[in-house]
Amino acid sequence: MPPTSPDPGVGACGNNLALKVADLKMYFPVTKGLLRRKVADIKAADGVSFDIGRGETLGLVGESGCGKTTVGRCVIRLYEPTSGAILFEGEDIAKLPESRLRPLRRKIAIVLQDPASSLDPRQSIGKIVEEPLRTHHLAGNKAGRRERVAELFEMVGLDPRLMERYPHELSGGQRQRVAIARSLGGDPSLIVCDEAVSALDVSIQAQIINLLRELQEKIAGLTYLFISHDLWLVHYLSTRVAVMYMGRIVELADAEVLYDNPAHPYSRALLSAVPTANPVVERQRKPIVLEGETPSLLYRPSGCHFHPRCPMAIPECRETEPMLREIATGHLVACIRA
Repeated sequence: MPPTSPDPGVGACGNNLALKVADLKMYFPVTKGLLRRKVADIKAADGVSFDIGRGETLGLVGESGCGKTTVGRCVIRLYEPTSGAILFEGEDIAKLPESRLRPLRRKIAIVLQDPASSLDPRQSIGKIVEEPLRTHHLAGNKAGRRERVAELFEMVGLDPRLMERYPHELSGGQRQRVAIARSLGGDPSLIVCDEAVSALDVSIQAQIINLLRELQEKIAGLTYLFISHDLWLVHYLSTRVAVMYMGRIVELADAEVLYDNPAHPYSRALLSAVPTANPVVERQRKPIVLEGETPSLLYRPSGCHFHPRCPMAIPECRETEPMLREIATGHLVACIRA
């Protein structure tokens, strides 16, 4: 059975939870032959557990293919999980039928990586932002919806006079602001940001990250699950950070604790590669270079999945699957040497 913690993150969030994910598994079957016989599973998420408090931002980081996007898509129910629980507003939405899930959908929104592909090119941006208002029967009549769209434009720093324009007429940063305005249309309490700024220029990234922070300050209880491979952005925005490797969380802690004192060797390697603004520190910095490639999710190493690349590995790591355990208040690590 995959290693889990009884209540990862509860110490940081208390009882004021926005979301609780418990032992989440998402397996994609691998089939073979004309009859499409199942021969294996790709375990994209394998026993993932975490909590997010109301008004908090949890950063979810890791290399490409580690399963972080899969977790985000399970949370918003684009995928139906293989097993596990996703508790949101007192409901386990992991297995809810569509009829019972529909009223909750407006409370969970997503901002995707590429605004150019996530916005309908055939609709004006005003219509795009108005869509959740129409879908969930919010803001009354047409005039009321248009007024609400104008409010949403102003909230994200867009001129309401742009409403009649189409996505291709906007810059990348403006398109992402439209995507954020659309996500706010249903008055959500949780927004999943899946690589929400990685397709933008660095200067525009900073503007969008600051916008997300400003919205969280203005909207009471607004909660983010911020998925990214950019550890600098995650550090800037997040309250706590969870590090994923091969479908599992290997470390979870307050952002400052994790960045100042990472306990898992994988976390240390990731953080050692983050550039600094101080040229003196940058010259003295020695990135930790991991050996080999990330193993295939189809053929996982025995014991600790990280041991073939780990500079601290000992023989026991090849045989023992480490539990995610608390080494300090709110600081959880899956490593037998931590």
